[in-house]
Amino acid sequence: MNQTNHPPPASRAASPSARAPLHRRALLLAGGNLAALLLVGCDKALPTSFNGVDITGANYAQDFRLTDPDGRERTLADYKGKAVMIFFGFTQCPDVCPTALVRAAEIRRLLGTDGERLQVIFVTVDPERDSPVVLKAYTQAFDPSFIGLYGDLQKTSETAKDFKVFYKKVPTGSSYTMDHSAFSYVFDPKGKIRLVLRHEQSAEECAQDLRQILKTSA
Repeated sequence: MNQTNHPPPASRAASPSARAPLHRRALLLAGGNLAALLLVGCDKALPTSFNGVDITGANYAQDFRLTDPDGRERTLADYKGKAVMIFFGFTQCPDVCPTALVRAAEIRRLLGTDGERLQVIFVTVDPERDSPVVLKAYTQAFDPSFIGLYGDLQKTSETAKDFKVFYKKVPTGSSYTMDHSAFSYVFDPKGKIRLVLRHEQSAEECAQDLRQILKTSA
């Protein structure tokens, strides 16, 4: 998933002419100071700035209905009160998935006590090989709190489509691997979709975003 962030156009502040009357320049300066005070006073109303891609209000990635390794059906409602970070991958992934889950574990550590308010979910795109036993062992190797979810082939396809996640089976000799998207979704504790975290973001950048979401949803 390629995201391009375009910086806002630079604004040019109009400075008073050197020939303007002194009182006019004083009024302009006073107006500027007043505007600055108003901005400070309205600071809480300003939009939150994230390192990730803000998709608050998106009409996709609304929910899921998948099974955990213990056979229980899970939806977002099960994690109400926690921020939820979801990554789609597969247990035989050689690099992208382990990197994402190592980062997720580091994010929980960086959050300190707030790490208990973050639920990391790994959704397999390879349910044919990722059995419940394999999925549970894999996720808990990164952090005991991580949960792996799966569905049958149809449910996996439907969920990936709902989340705009790409994946594809790629033959490799007598076996196969999986190409798949490498971003993570974040939901706030109220179950609302908020962010896409890019794979190249650092754990600290992601933790900064999670702190904001947890703070504003406290």
